Amino acid sequence: MIIVDAHIDLAWNMLSFGRDYTLSAGEIRQRERGTLAPARNGDALVGWPDFQRGQVALVFSTLFASPIRRQVETWDHQAYTTSAQARSLYRAQLDAYDRLAGQHPDKFRLVTTQTDLKEVLEHWQKPAENGHPVGLVPLMEGAEAIENLDELEEWWRLGLRVIGPAWAGTRFCGGSGEPGPLTPEGYALLEGMAGYGFVLDISHMDERAALQALDVYPGAVIASHSNALALLKGLDSNRHLSDAVIRALLERDGRIGIVPLGNFLLPGWKAGDRREEIGLARVVTQIDYICQMAGSAQHVGLGTDFDGGFGVQSAPIEIDSSADLQKIGPLLAEKGYTDSDVAAILGGNWISLLQRTLPD
Repeated sequence: MIIVDAHIDLAWNMLSFGRDYTLSAGEIRQRERGTLAPARNGDALVGWPDFQRGQVALVFSTLFASPIRRQVETWDHQAYTTSAQARSLYRAQLDAYDRLAGQHPDKFRLVTTQTDLKEVLEHWQKPAENGHPVGLVPLMEGAEAIENLDELEEWWRLGLRVIGPAWAGTRFCGGSGEPGPLTPEGYALLEGMAGYGFVLDISHMDERAALQALDVYPGAVIASHSNALALLKGLDSNRHLSDAVIRALLERDGRIGIVPLGNFLLPGWKAGDRREEIGLARVVTQIDYICQMAGSAQHVGLGTDFDGGFGVQSAPIEIDSSADLQKIGPLLAEKGYTDSDVAAILGGNWISLLQRTLPD
């Protein structure tokens, strides 16, 4: 079945560590032995050959940099102090996607229109001796790169299609670890986004801000990579989705991407703990929780955040690379999900969202 992954930080890794995603995750690991990358970001989980084996046809490809106050260490040069610096970093990442697709059109293609989407999906429906191109849907994680609302037109023209106002707190709203509501600038940003048809990504938005945004934003809404807080007993964090936010997303026909990260599946788990404790059964439990709340399988998918600050060491025991995401399907079937349900969860729900939001 076709898989869509709604959140991968490809460009951040390409520019931070020089990762070549035309290679497999295994080949990247070999190249990075003894380097900074695995020590700081874990061993790679994704690469084009892994996408092929796992039938990962589309990925939401992020533009991400952190505010300097949240910089991991001095090696992390993808960090900004001002909006102008953020804009420069995000433009460089978007340029990296342009180069990747331009230099390897047989492997990667930007997906910014209905035509792009149709061409990529049709390619995956036919046998291809040399593999299929993986579609890249640009997603901005944290909107500080937007210095003023006039720039939304430029970002749209450049191919950006999804915007998440927050990572940490921004001038637009509270974010992970930094609570706060939508600000006047945040409301203005949402109004400007709606005028162009951007998809709103509430992942990382503080609960209060997310509920406010879901109440006023007229366009499509998603949480590209977020898990249900109710299943993470004892955890007090605004990074995950409360039931109130989940219900508001469902009322808006939203989509939620589940993250297969150790401490997002089992509170207190950390890299170095036994990976057997964070098997794919926990991912299925997260998926099922959303489906039970929704009363259908039409609102949940995957948003792995693979290579986004963690590697194979923090992924479920069954996962060695993106190719292994297909293992989720049989586990859902064992739980009683039909073939059409499984197809929707693995990719169809994200595809239907793109079919109603991408421009012609």
